Amino acid sequence: MLLCLQSIVAQKFITRSGATTFKASVATFEPIEAINNSSSAIITSKGNVAALLLIKGFHFKVALMQEHFNENYMDSDDFPKATFKGMLKDFSLEKLKAIQQFSLEGILTIKGKTKDIKTEAIVLKQNGKLIFKSVFSVIPEEFGIKIPNIVRNKIAKEIQITIDYELVKK
Repeated sequence: MLLCLQSIVAQKFITRSGATTFKASVATFEPIEAINNSSSAIITSKGNVAALLLIKGFHFKVALMQEHFNENYMDSDDFPKATFKGMLKDFSLEKLKAIQQFSLEGILTIKGKTKDIKTEAIVLKQNGKLIFKSVFSVIPEEFGIKIPNIVRNKIAKEIQITIDYELVKK
């Protein structure tokens, strides 16, 4: 009976050390990029995806950039986390072969504002783990992130977000 119940329940893969990076650089100016190596995520065997990361977990090469990011742009004390809830279209863990690309659709929430995201994701099952990678862009103003005119030309109009997670079976 227990074996039957286990097969009905969807398998889950999780991470608490996923890498989420963003780049907001414009050529000819100082690079604006950061990485968060403590992103949490879960993917079910049916393709449900959920991720959460703490905004203060982003680390910059320049400490002053990190301070401005948290205090002036992201209001990290008031909005400490970002979330994503979505679905990998036509995903099936049982049918996963080598590297496969899937459509990923979901809702991204930053600073209390939500936006539909549609992108592609690459998923690979390797040594009992799931490798999950995706890249998409966001526009800061859509999330209530105001860029002052004085630095507007030094920050990209679209911010590139890169996801690189290695998830283990739970």
